Amino acid sequence: MGNHATVTEKSSNEQAVASIHDEVIGHGNSPAAWTCVLIMIVGSIVAGIGFVMASHLVFWGGVVVMFIGLIVGWIMKKAGYGVDGDKLMNSGH
Repeated sequence: MGNHATVTEKSSNEQAVASIHDEVIGHGNSPAAWTCVLIMIVGSIVAGIGFVMASHLVFWGGVVVMFIGLIVGWIMKKAGYGVDGDKLMNSGH
């Protein structure tokens, strides 16, 4: 019977682990997410160049561009271009 309890424990553990992976996370594959990330990448490149040049103006300009990317992504999400947004329901995204 000891072996039967071990099998039962294993199956309940496997069910607990499987239930963690059943939830769809949604990796942000949307125009809002892509736009946000691309703007933030440009901002980080500008900030990196400013850091190497030792230019406070260019560095902080890049940081501002990164924050603008966050704002643009948030606005696009609210406009319906985020994951499960109403503008993307029939477009295959």
